[in-house]
Amino acid sequence: MEQYELQFQFKSRYFKAGRLDSSTKQLWFVIHGYGQLAEYFIRKFKILEEHNICIIAPEGLSHFYLEDAGSRSRTGNNRVGASWMTRENRLTDIENYLEYLNQIYKKEKGSDLPIPITILGFSQGAATASRWIGNGKISFDRFILWAGVFPPDMDFEITKELLKGKETFLVYGNADPFINVDQIAEIKMLAEKLNISPVTRVFEGKHDIDSQMLLTFAQ
Repeated sequence: MEQYELQFQFKSRYFKAGRLDSSTKQLWFVIHGYGQLAEYFIRKFKILEEHNICIIAPEGLSHFYLEDAGSRSRTGNNRVGASWMTRENRLTDIENYLEYLNQIYKKEKGSDLPIPITILGFSQGAATASRWIGNGKISFDRFILWAGVFPPDMDFEITKELLKGKETFLVYGNADPFINVDQIAEIKMLAEKLNISPVTRVFEGKHDIDSQMLLTFAQ
């Protein structure tokens, strides 16, 4: 048996909230976590829209039912989530979502409007966002790891140069079951490899986006 690859045109969606024009104060690209959909994830950023901030939420290219067939037949729950990648054919998945994200950026930020740009990655989306900025095809001013970590296999030498002069933040809830002492130590170790010292902000809450914490980034 031999494996082959085929390249073809692919259509996917993303969501946008707020206006992107001369009155826009900030532009945010927010990358959701495992099992989420951009349509619902973007609603967590509603409070930013009230501050003339435009939010763009891409969506993972792989979709799946959140429950298996047996559970769905019993509960009637047909909820669907999205994922950025798995361990299967992972390099192709990464290549595909980087091209997808770059195309969104090119379409939405095609003008020369001097708008500060924030890239936020939540949970699994933190690794996706890290690889995206390390791809070197976009400009940005601020990078936020929210309840997630840098991927240990990213190109640290290239990303180190791209993060020079950028604001970087680590944000998580004090009751987040997915962020523990070992993960915090790993983030700090990887941050040292990137020659950065992310500002850490902790809120009262679990594995979620906190509205009041978001407001600290609105000014």
